[in-house]
Amino acid sequence: MRESAFQKKVIKFLKDKEVWHVKYWAGSQYTKEGIPDILACIDGKFHGIELKTDVGTASKLQLYNIRKIKDSGGEGYVLRPKDFESWKVRWFG
Repeated sequence: MRESAFQKKVIKFLKDKEVWHVKYWAGSQYTKEGIPDILACIDGKFHGIELKTDVGTASKLQLYNIRKIKDSGGEGYVLRPKDFESWKVRWFG
């Protein structure tokens, strides 16, 4: 599955669950690099969700930001299509 198709699937799921979220668009002079693709508040907890294909790899900067989110008490992780169903069960029951 392409990352763009997976992103649409995740965003639709979050919308259907009425979860506050924002798709972070990096790459302009006013945005910070390495921020997870989706920032969400799931059941009162901050989530930084980096989306990758099943074979894609996160950059060192993306992994650094995920670690900083975890160090701050949030949930930061890479989400892949193969893990989508277990992610839904873990965070949404």
